[in-house]
Amino acid sequence: MLSLATATPVTFVMTTDAERSRRFYAETLSLPLGTQDEYAMVYDLAGTILRITEVPQFAAGPHPVLGWKVADVVAIAGELRARGVTFTIYDGLDQDQDGIWTAPDGAAQVAWFNDPDGNVLSLTKS
Repeated sequence: MLSLATATPVTFVMTTDAERSRRFYAETLSLPLGTQDEYAMVYDLAGTILRITEVPQFAAGPHPVLGWKVADVVAIAGELRARGVTFTIYDGLDQDQDGIWTAPDGAAQVAWFNDPDGNVLSLTKS
């Protein structure tokens, strides 16, 4: 019986510069690099596989491709900011000076940032 509900998910991120992406994901974000070959860099994200693949051309979309549920968005965003990450401020969203949006009911906080290829990444506390 087919059951993708219990299969380990794999997420894919494209890059035009594998070394630049390796520095960002492994060093800036402190993600553990599992394997790297001519096809991809593979990271273990708490049991989910992240494959970053180099392609000759790529244009990132405007929506998040990867995000993390965190206990403290403010603290994690502060650590990332200290490592050179810039958080995105979107027109029309009521974000604070650090780029953190709080849902009207206060139940969630979200911050968005980009990797070196423009892929949108996010932090969410809910």
